[in-house]
Amino acid sequence: MYFNDVIGLHDVKQHLIHSVRQGLVPHARIFYGPEGVGKLPLAIAYARYLNCAHRGEQDACGKCPSCHKFDKLAHPDLHFVFPVVKSKVSDEYLPQWREFLSQNRYFNLNQWLGFIRAENAQGIIYSKESDEIIRKLNLKVYEAPYKVMIVWLPEKMHDACANKLLKMIEEPPEHTVFLLVSEDRENVLQTIWSRCQPLHIRAIEDSEIVTALQQQYTLEQTDAATFAHIANGSFTKAIELITSSEETRYFFDLFVKMMRTSVSGNIKAIKETAGELAGIGREMQKSYLLYALRMFREYFVSNLGEPAMVYLNEEERLFGERFSPYINERNIEDFNEEFSLAHRQIEQNGNAKIIFLDLCLKVTVLLRK
Repeated sequence: MYFNDVIGLHDVKQHLIHSVRQGLVPHARIFYGPEGVGKLPLAIAYARYLNCAHRGEQDACGKCPSCHKFDKLAHPDLHFVFPVVKSKVSDEYLPQWREFLSQNRYFNLNQWLGFIRAENAQGIIYSKESDEIIRKLNLKVYEAPYKVMIVWLPEKMHDACANKLLKMIEEPPEHTVFLLVSEDRENVLQTIWSRCQPLHIRAIEDSEIVTALQQQYTLEQTDAATFAHIANGSFTKAIELITSSEETRYFFDLFVKMMRTSVSGNIKAIKETAGELAGIGREMQKSYLLYALRMFREYFVSNLGEPAMVYLNEEERLFGERFSPYINERNIEDFNEEFSLAHRQIEQNGNAKIIFLDLCLKVTVLLRK
């Protein structure tokens, strides 16, 4: 991945290039921002530029031995850490990781876990990963100017792993660079955060997404603009809207079923809906809860009569014509609180059947406010 492969973010790319050319290379950076804006491809492009033998003013040369090895993500001085399952370490999934990255520049955790068939398992950077990181970074630089360790989603790092890495991040071996890529800064261990130079990666401009979508897919300007608006700055979301609408449709159907059974007050139907939600796997459950939170936000805003502020597809919009009045100033905060609580409980491996039954019953009460 090159800087040229990263959509938009021209000022951020220039900042990184300028810092390298000036010799200002922090030993630890954390790229943080919303999902789907290009933080990981940006980090890989930065690592490539750091180790390129013939750096250009705008990008790496693409011709030197280092760039050829980066093309295959097989440079001996480039290392990755990312969430895995089954208490393994990242290196055990490295072939799949390279294959996945070769096919996808913009993606999310669910897509990665789906690729490795994680099923119900949650992606975690396990505690024993710290030993592997320390072992690798204590070796001498093999051939490049810098040994680079890219940690994707440090918020998924087990506390024991994070705590063991504190000294290494604060005082890494010479010519070693940590690049952390986070989508949830609140859940990154503060002692890790404080040892890194933060770089906020903002949402992508709609016009940049429109251009990229038209280049990648055969889309009319109006269709690309619609997808860009709904994606709200996330190219991953825009791709999902075009190529993976099946999951969004599934979440929408679950949301409609949950709302309708809750409104009906039919206990048998509520239990059946809660049971269905309890059986879809924890990562899917978390994604569904985040989807529901987004729907509550959109339906609440749609009551304000400002369509430019609403990010719904046609099916969601049509459902909202009758449903949105149920989401109002009397219950919107409670909806946000209850669904956020359920998300935390699922993340902490709570009993999904109890969590979703309780949530459905609470929705029944809140919709009557």
